[in-house]
Amino acid sequence: MTKMDLPKNLIVVDHPLVLHKLTLMRDKNTPSAVFRQLLHEISLLLAYEVARDLPITMQRIETPLAEMEAPILKGKKLVIVSILRAGNGLLEGMLDLIPSARVGHIGLYRDPVTLQPVEYYMKVPDDIGERTVIVVDPMLATGNSVSYAIRRLKEKGAKDIRLVCLLSAPEGIRHVTAAHPDVPVYTAAVDSHLNDHGYIVPGLGDAGDRMFGTK
Repeated sequence: MTKMDLPKNLIVVDHPLVLHKLTLMRDKNTPSAVFRQLLHEISLLLAYEVARDLPITMQRIETPLAEMEAPILKGKKLVIVSILRAGNGLLEGMLDLIPSARVGHIGLYRDPVTLQPVEYYMKVPDDIGERTVIVVDPMLATGNSVSYAIRRLKEKGAKDIRLVCLLSAPEGIRHVTAAHPDVPVYTAAVDSHLNDHGYIVPGLGDAGDRMFGTK
């Protein structure tokens, strides 16, 4: 997928620090503890980008020297929704930057034969329709799970949704942006393709297994 082919709602966060840390994460010799720390650090940088255009309002405050009109975030606190289990790696870093955010979870696993998502858990704030929603999942591979999660959030009333992924495949990007053209997609890199098992190539392997040392 060349730059000419990128959908308008895809934002590639190719900051040098992000790319450097991502390279370290890709290395198969990087241990789980270091992998988790790198993911945590990248999530801070991705959170900064996705929150760049959050609405603000002015509030009267008093500094030690004078009163002033100062900018603060407008509206209700945003919601970060993690697609379990690997999404929690991005969630934790974002909460460091936005500690007041509400948190939601969607539990999905991918059927190994059909590659379709199967939902086993969902819990989000009741007033999610009144909040900006950031969906986090490190890997945008086929796009099936992410597209399903976004659809379920819309069914719950969510209107302002943003997706943050660490790595993306062209197949997943096309799927999600076609199904949800209203949802901006933030990613650190767009890789070559998916293999026969639905893994991103060259990728970094299974993000959940590498985070938790389960493989």
